[in-house]
Amino acid sequence: MELDHKSPMPLHIQLKDRIKNLINEGSFNEKIPSERELMDRYKVSRSTVREAVSHLVQEGVLEKIHGKGTFISMKPIEEWLGNLSTTTDTIRKMGMKPDAKLIDHGKVKPSKEIIAATGFEEAYYIKRIRFADDQPLAIEIQYYPVGIGERLAKYDIEKGTLYDLLEQKLQIKLAEAEQIITSSYLSEEDAKLLGVTGSINVLNTERLLFDIDDNLIEYYIASFRADLYSFRINLSKKYN
Repeated sequence: MELDHKSPMPLHIQLKDRIKNLINEGSFNEKIPSERELMDRYKVSRSTVREAVSHLVQEGVLEKIHGKGTFISMKPIEEWLGNLSTTTDTIRKMGMKPDAKLIDHGKVKPSKEIIAATGFEEAYYIKRIRFADDQPLAIEIQYYPVGIGERLAKYDIEKGTLYDLLEQKLQIKLAEAEQIITSSYLSEEDAKLLGVTGSINVLNTERLLFDIDDNLIEYYIASFRADLYSFRINLSKKYN
């Protein structure tokens, strides 16, 4: 049960991975052992335990409730806002297997709403279903300038991480994004793609992605199943 103190991997990372594996195996019910129990079980210091737990809280695997303990998050997947990350990265950080299925792609004339948001009179459209451990999780739609989209389409846009393709294959340096999250319902078509009823509530995400020269690279729209996915953000009070 002890960790490898001779390994170059830090003890808190070893402990974090050990706890996550035990959670995935179903070894813990609702909450994890106390700090003292983890210290005794793995022969580590309190600071090591706290650092490991802190990482798991940030990843959304655990949730600390004051006065009650540290509980396993009821939502399988949580995305921390404030960092520019991909759905693939988020799913992997939760210890789950990401996957995707390409539904449609090609050059399109966007709707008036999308033209107003992006200025794209013509765009390259990609629509995919995203999966976590083979379970349908979200519908993702991306609009790109035609030149960028056509270059992207030369690569694996079904299984590939599009941000990685943009940066590594197209040499586009991504910088920042503006994101809005709302609540809505799926269309009948998208509900069938996710294998759910049209009455299920979803989290809608709209995101404008810019490169280091402030060029709009991508307009992203996604509908996430609210029963499987949530967004979390850290807030702090500033004092003068």
